[in-house]
Amino acid sequence: MHRNPRIAPLLAAACVLAVGCTPPAAVSPEPSTEAADGAAAALSPSGRPYSEVRAPCRDRHPLRQAFWGELHVHSALSMDAYTWEVRGGPDDTYLFAKGEQTFFPPLDESGAPTRAARLERPIDFAALTDHASYQGEVALCTRPGSEIYDAEGCRIFRGEVDLGVDGFQAFAARVGGISNPPADPDSSSLTSQRSTALCGEGAARCKDAMRTVWEEQQAAAERHYDRSAECRFTTFHGYEYTATPGLAKVHHNVIFRNANVPAAPIPWVDEPDVYGLWRGLRSQCLEAGNGCDVLTLPHNSNLSNGQMFAVTGRDLPLEEQRSRAVLRAELEPLVEISQIKGDSECRDGLYQVMGAPDEFCDFEEWRDPGTPDCEEGTGEGALLGRGCVSRTDYVRYALVEGLREQERIGVNPYKIGIVAATDQHNANPGDVEEYSYQGWRGAADATPAQRLVFDPQLPSAVNPALANPGGLAGVWAEENSRDSIFDAMKRRETFGTSGPRITARFFGGWSYDAAICGDPERVAKGYAGGVPMGGDLPPPPAGAAAPVFVVAALRDTGTPEHPGGLLQRAQIVKGWVGDDGAFHQAVYDVAGGANDASVDLDTCEPRGAGHDELCSVWTDPAFDPATNAVYYLRVLENPSCRWNQRQCLELPADERPATCSADRVPKVIQERLWTSPIWYEKAPAETASLPGGPA
Repeated sequence: MHRNPRIAPLLAAACVLAVGCTPPAAVSPEPSTEAADGAAAALSPSGRPYSEVRAPCRDRHPLRQAFWGELHVHSALSMDAYTWEVRGGPDDTYLFAKGEQTFFPPLDESGAPTRAARLERPIDFAALTDHASYQGEVALCTRPGSEIYDAEGCRIFRGEVDLGVDGFQAFAARVGGISNPPADPDSSSLTSQRSTALCGEGAARCKDAMRTVWEEQQAAAERHYDRSAECRFTTFHGYEYTATPGLAKVHHNVIFRNANVPAAPIPWVDEPDVYGLWRGLRSQCLEAGNGCDVLTLPHNSNLSNGQMFAVTGRDLPLEEQRSRAVLRAELEPLVEISQIKGDSECRDGLYQVMGAPDEFCDFEEWRDPGTPDCEEGTGEGALLGRGCVSRTDYVRYALVEGLREQERIGVNPYKIGIVAATDQHNANPGDVEEYSYQGWRGAADATPAQRLVFDPQLPSAVNPALANPGGLAGVWAEENSRDSIFDAMKRRETFGTSGPRITARFFGGWSYDAAICGDPERVAKGYAGGVPMGGDLPPPPAGAAAPVFVVAALRDTGTPEHPGGLLQRAQIVKGWVGDDGAFHQAVYDVAGGANDASVDLDTCEPRGAGHDELCSVWTDPAFDPATNAVYYLRVLENPSCRWNQRQCLELPADERPATCSADRVPKVIQERLWTSPIWYEKAPAETASLPGGPA
């Protein structure tokens, strides 16, 4: 990538962008209080007592700083990871996140993983989110001495029975060993029911084992959480609610604030209604009276056949519809916009989405161009490349759907901030570098030859070359502690990147000075003059004509061995519902813009000009005070080589597979950042009267 000698100006820019250049000595430590049990407790950065006993972080800033993390990663405790020979557990996961060496498959004769791996740049926080469904079964079937270890279903799951199939069919068959077969394999998930033979009536055996595994995960998270004043690393307890109705991906990760968590996860295999998940989390956590706090975030909406953000229950009484919307908004403040299985930001040409085509909506697109549109309906089968694609598969249009619901029932259920993640299954959180990508499915894609496979007859989910290393979650928080980071997630002061550690600030108000970009106090003035990413614009003061946004982005400088790329442009994306009921979008270049940048595909060397940082003040030129709107920031790097092109170049020319010249597999990637949105809500006097009954 591009080597840039202008380090001193970059450091100065980083100071302004990150914390407004407030020196650490100027930050007053929070006063300590005494906990009920006599242990020292402190006030959190928000001024409230910490939800846990810990030392205040020595490095903390009231104007907040960027922390990088992972909210979606799997270990050997997940059913699919185990079948791919992954043996790294919770401790390995957190060690990897902290920069220590671990090992990936394949396994040697003794069953030990053989592929050394290390994270080039440690991350600040991580949550292990293994599949809650079948965790008990995996533990019982893989730990010698369990009461069902020698059962046929367990032997099938461990791969000890020759089933005469391979590839995806073998994977499905092995998972089938620990689950009851679906009534109709073509229209329901492969993992929909617990095995009566293994779990017994009522599944008590497997549920008890699941609780034991959950306790093991908690213990590991507590071991690796740094509660000292150094605050080097933060862990969160979590799991994945792996809803896969009709082989559509409607998964949600569940993340807890602290060590006060329910006795067991709520897996999709036991609770197939996502509203049942949220009601359970509300009663078992939020209303438990023990300091438990929780949020959920959906991922891979791009593979949901319109189901992830579909508005359901419109035949219910209006107050019940509102109650459901409030419940979802309360529990789900974030969404995962991009990961190894594709991008979920946007897609051109969808049903009743108006506005000019967005040339950058083709990023890591997994659904084929000819996939039919669901229009106002939903479908199934996306994991196998089947069914339809919907505008509600994409975050941009889910945000607009939320505005439409707000008009209809008075509640916005999709007021969601943005993060990104990997969904890696090698117990390797934050492993996002294009130049060192080692696959994401254990032994199934352990070599370049396995990774560089593309078969146009196969769905994207089993086409290794279409996968990518995934992205990172960024938060603006005062310090690297559970409370501070969780508060940032709850208020949606978050962003996601496709991998690089690009940082950005995004403020919205009504009267920012055009000279704020050069002001060393611009961050403080950004907060004082409006709201940051994730917030609601305050009511406009008298005489205000349109909202004003401050955009500031700083490139990832990378490492000495692998410098980061230059920035190309910053864009504000606006969405709203038109008078015609259609979804409208507009994309504005607000800093930087089209340039001559490119990448040499024979060497992966970048060419052309770019920016170390971008900053601008932008006023919406088409603002309508009578129309609710949502705005978010997207920042693009100059083009660079995608991982597959790098690995193709590492092979002798006569040994390169056909994938290296396949048009369907991109050779170039334009890395990017997305911030959480800022919302505008029209004055109450202009709000349309609510309908008297269900729509």
